[in-house]
This record gives sequence, C-alpha cells and structure tokens, in this order.
Amino acid sequence: MLWALFTIIAAAAQTVRNATQRELTAKLGTVGATHVRFLVGFPFALIFLAAVMLALGQGLPRPPAIFWPWVVLGALAQIGATALMLAAMNDRSFVVIYAYIKTEPVQVALFGLIFLGDVVTPAMAAAIVTATAGVIIMAIKPGTPSSLAATLLGLAAGAMFALSAVGFRGAILRLEGVSYVMAATVTVVVGLMLQSVLLSLYLRLRDPEVLTAIVRAWRPSLFAGFMGALASQFWFLAFALATAASVRTLAQAISRFVFKQTMTGREAAGIVLIVIGVALLLWAH
Repeated sequence: MLWALFTIIAAAAQTVRNATQRELTAKLGTVGATHVRFLVGFPFALIFLAAVMLALGQGLPRPPAIFWPWVVLGALAQIGATALMLAAMNDRSFVVIYAYIKTEPVQVALFGLIFLGDVVTPAMAAAIVTATAGVIIMAIKPGTPSSLAATLLGLAAGAMFALSAVGFRGAILRLEGVSYVMAATVTVVVGLMLQSVLLSLYLRLRDPEVLTAIVRAWRPSLFAGFMGALASQFWFLAFALATAASVRTLAQAISRFVFKQTMTGREAAGIVLIVIGVALLLWAH
C-alpha cells in the first residue's frame, strides 16, 4: 500500500505548490508562474536523483529507446493540459469545464488499459466511477452556465492530463533492471528537463520578459519549484507501484474531501460517494 502513502504525500505537496504559484501569478503571470514548477523544479529533481543514487548505490540506468516516446508523451500532454486549463479560465463556464476535467481518472483507466494493459478489475472500475461521480457532484453547482464547447474543452483537458499520467507511468515501467525508486526519479528528471527546455524556448520567442521576471523572482520561486519537484517525485513513485487510474482517483478524492471547508447537502452527497469510492479502491488493491 505504499502507493497510497506516496499519493497522499504528492497531493499534499501539490496543494502547497499551487498556493505558492497563486502568489507568484501576480508577479509572473499565469504562464510564468506555471513555468516555475518546471524550470525551478528541475534542479531540485537533480538533487533528488543524486540522493537516490547515493542511497541505493546505483549508477544511472541507460534508458532503452522505447522509454523516450513515453516520457515525451507525458511531458507534452502535461503542457497541453495546462494550456487548455489556461484557456478554460477565461470561459464563463469554467466551473463546468473544471468538473469535466475531473473525469480524468475514468479516462486514465481507459488509456491505461489500451496503451499499457493495466488491468482494471470490476471493483476498481466501480471505485473509480463512484469517486469521480462524487468529485463532479461537488464541483458543479445548480444553475451553473454550460455549453457544448465547455464540455468538450473540459473533456479534452481531462484527456490530456490522463495521457500525461499514462505516458509517465509507461516511461517508468520501461526502465527495467533498476529499483522502482530509481526508475521513477530518472523519469521525473527527464520529464522536467523536456518541459523546462520546451517552455523556455516558447517564452523566449513569444514573451521573453516573463523569463526575465522569473529570474528576478528567484527567491519566492525556489519554494514553489521545490514543492513542485517533491510532488512530482511522489506522483511518479506512486505510478511505479499502482495503475495511474488508482493514483489519480485517490488524489482527486483527497483534494476534494480533505481540503474542502464548506458543506452543503449536495457536497455532503458527493463526499459520501468519494468515501465509498476510496474505500472500495483501497479494498480492491
């Protein structure tokens, strides 16, 4: 059950990172604050890798050719999902879009089965659907404006997040002959390196002032980068031990249940479904 512990740590670290990023948004803009998680997180990922190599007494593995398509898929899909999220923030139906993004665990289960052959037992499928339904019920409020475009945008963003999780898990599984800790850590480093280079090139061409602003705000960016790298480290450790669908389902349940402060009847019903889904998920494992 280490995967569940890793998921809880990752979700907590991501919550802290998101709060720090929101503070940076005023200085760097949304894209700049998002890029901090990659650019500033990369050096910390290298430190984690050095610590793992020292602790395990292992050298760097030599990734096979099949590793690279998976890690590229994970890195690009995560960037694409973030871009869709940014586009959704300007839509009046953002609440609905956000709710459909939360179908990610169901899409992860489907993509994991198709691309990785991850087995989804009937109990796991029921758990994923139940917990996801609870999250969506909590996210959508009565009378919220909706549209077909909002639905499609939310589903597309959820699909990109799902492909990212499946891509990174696929890369981890392709690093054979080393411990799962080493495989996960190497994948984090490579993924953050690709994302840092690609987004830096994009900003250099489209908005170089953002890169300058990130350099100037290096002090507050350090903590956001560290928490981002820490969250990624534990996400990938969880992906190494359990299906991406299980990890993302538990993560969403934690985010909506643990960190929710207000409570209405509708939200209470959603929480009941989440609790049932999580209990069933843990039992299925």
